Amino acid sequence: QVHLVESGGGLVQPGGSLRLSCAASGTSFPDYVMRWYRQAPGKQRELVATITSDGLTNYVDSVKGRFTISRAIAKNTVYLQMNSLKPDDTAVYYCNANRWSYNAWGQGTQVTVSS
Repeated sequence: QVHLVESGGGLVQPGGSLRLSCAASGTSFPDYVMRWYRQAPGKQRELVATITSDGLTNYVDSVKGRFTISRAIAKNTVYLQMNSLKPDDTAVYYCNANRWSYNAWGQGTQVTVSS
């Protein structure tokens, strides 16, 4: 069983940066595909970024060039570096660990982009 804990959210002005962290425990971390999702009020949960066990990455078009997903295997942690933040990035951000049909979720961390 995988336990995920997100951190790093907060209030930031447009154009600012934040780095989200997702610490994983209880798993062979390198074997999992790790993803960041987000959910804004009144909207469906959206896949933001993916990193595979081989380190391959993928992003939703709206964050390409601004967000970077990475993983520190020795620390069992995945990160989401978010730059040039926009008000539309405001959402609760969730970390997900996936292997075959198994999915684990963190509790979410709030990101608010506002002046």
